[in-house]
Amino acid sequence: MSAAETPAGGGSPVRVLLADDQRLVRESLSTLLELLEGIELVGAASDGEEALALTGQHRPQVVLMDLRMPRLDGIEATRRLRERHPDVQVIALTTYADDESVLGALRAGARGYLTKDAGSADIRAAILAVATGEAALDRAVQHHVVAALASDREAHRAAGAGPNLPDGLTPREAEVLGLIAEGLTNAEIAERLVVTQTTVKSHINHLFAKAGLRDRAQAVNYAYRNGIATPPS
Repeated sequence: MSAAETPAGGGSPVRVLLADDQRLVRESLSTLLELLEGIELVGAASDGEEALALTGQHRPQVVLMDLRMPRLDGIEATRRLRERHPDVQVIALTTYADDESVLGALRAGARGYLTKDAGSADIRAAILAVATGEAALDRAVQHHVVAALASDREAHRAAGAGPNLPDGLTPREAEVLGLIAEGLTNAEIAERLVVTQTTVKSHINHLFAKAGLRDRAQAVNYAYRNGIATPPS
């Protein structure tokens, strides 16, 4: 048997924590995980905040993380979890297979990505794989990763050829700043860019810190002064 087919630690079951905000899904997945050979379910969280707390308590080897959850979404929860517990691996388990969700999860530190229509054998194989340091990507999302990475490289090349941005702002931060200057709310910016509101808030915090801004009014003036947005006539 390969390492991905046997429990990590020479036969010891892989300790798994589940995080999903939908009670029915959480209970169904919990039942499934408890039936899988070589898997030990150590806890189930209803959002990202609880997932972080339970990880600290139960020290799982692998966390199955839903991406769309209240209080703290799965991408940000993954990022924080990997910072606090670098030995814990994360598998994104979600309904969504779009480029933003896939790359967001992988950039945050997830080692695996499964859609919720994955079978029990696929889930078990993914858990055992990431527990031994391997990656596990659902076939349904592999082409999204390739396409998104190609798009990412193209965006970086375009950004390098474009005008210099002030105070070290990234092209994405400048784009968010321009939308703030248009009067869009965080929710509207998230919808426009097809990202989560947590991601938007993160961009805003970063650009405010870089530019020394205190509020959105200052941000608008800054955008006008630096040619990132055009004042209304």
